[in-house]
Amino acid sequence: MTETARGSGRGPGRRPGPTETREAILAAARELFAAKGYDGASLRAIARTAGVDPALVHHFFGNKEGVFVAAMRFPVDPSELVPKIMATPRDRLGETMVRVFLSVWEDADRRAPILAMLRSAMTNEQAATMMRQFVTSALFGRAAETHGIPMLRLNAAAGQMVGVMIFRYVLRVEPIASASSEELVELLSPAVQHYLG
Repeated sequence: MTETARGSGRGPGRRPGPTETREAILAAARELFAAKGYDGASLRAIARTAGVDPALVHHFFGNKEGVFVAAMRFPVDPSELVPKIMATPRDRLGETMVRVFLSVWEDADRRAPILAMLRSAMTNEQAATMMRQFVTSALFGRAAETHGIPMLRLNAAAGQMVGVMIFRYVLRVEPIASASSEELVELLSPAVQHYLG
């Protein structure tokens, strides 16, 4: 088979190799998430835009959350965090959520992209919509369902923690900026538990 025949013999949905395929999927995902938001971008649409079979999207990323995390370089993978929250007894949920939040924010490599996304969300409506939909659907939606917590209560708990993290890492307000993780767990857990009911 000649090079020309080999090059033109690829059928639709086929790419030269896994790296190129993965990058094409990520580029398509970024484009669709930016245009349609998290809820509006389907795996099929991402596959179609990338020119690949939807099975390849599943192969590389597992599900839409996985594609979003990789495409947007989101430093929090719901498949790691949500099971911890869902497995926690209701009366210890406040402490678990605070510890999970802190574990993400305390890691400088994970914190930097979250801060970048928050800054974007504050000035760009598309970025705000995308982040809001992802956080609501992927991060908090399942935890709320599992524990029977109204979304308003869950949002209030998350808002409490995000506010503290902004004080700690963006504004660097003392003494919260230099408080230990355990001090914050002790301080925030009862308030977050109160929100969760």
